[in-house]
Amino acid sequence: MTGTRDRILDSGGEFFRRQGYAGTGVKQIVEAASAPFASLYHFFPGGKEQLGAEVIRRSGAMYLQLIDLIFTPAPDVVTAVSNFFNGAAETLRQTDYADACPIATIALEVASTSEPLREATAEVFESWISAAAQRFREAGISTRKARELAIYMIAALEGAFVLSRALRSTEPVKIAGAAATDAVRAALPERRRGPQKRPRTGTSTRA
Repeated sequence: MTGTRDRILDSGGEFFRRQGYAGTGVKQIVEAASAPFASLYHFFPGGKEQLGAEVIRRSGAMYLQLIDLIFTPAPDVVTAVSNFFNGAAETLRQTDYADACPIATIALEVASTSEPLREATAEVFESWISAAAQRFREAGISTRKARELAIYMIAALEGAFVLSRALRSTEPVKIAGAAATDAVRAALPERRRGPQKRPRTGTSTRA
């Protein structure tokens, strides 16, 4: 059975992802978690800000696992990057464009106003960059270029999420995925590039 603390974290993560940090109240979180109001301050003495930081780190660790889940079974990093973006597009469709990245949502709101939350988002993004860069290095890409590609991939995905939610279309994610895939293929040693198959983006990508 899920403990009260975990239920509060789960509830907070869900609301922050869908409504943003500022748009979510602590009362809303504890009610959805079926927890007494006082329990939030019992587990998170720093209140909403501490809860937000822990939600960021917890959600970030969960999303970090996706890199292994997607890259490990893929035959090569080009396919992995393509699958990474295709999976993101499918998630948007299945959730009616409600579920994107909770980390970016909070970072946009609080990076200039809350140092603890900024630090938490920075730690998470750095962990994602490091994990993706490692995969690219293992494919034969130089250390410097691998980090550049990792940043490019994550930045492209986060920006595409914003456009896709506003447009209610997966077209931005698909186009960003095609560009990221091409960039990774171009950076690989020639013997490892494989056939150049650019994903079709089209224009009829609305759910």
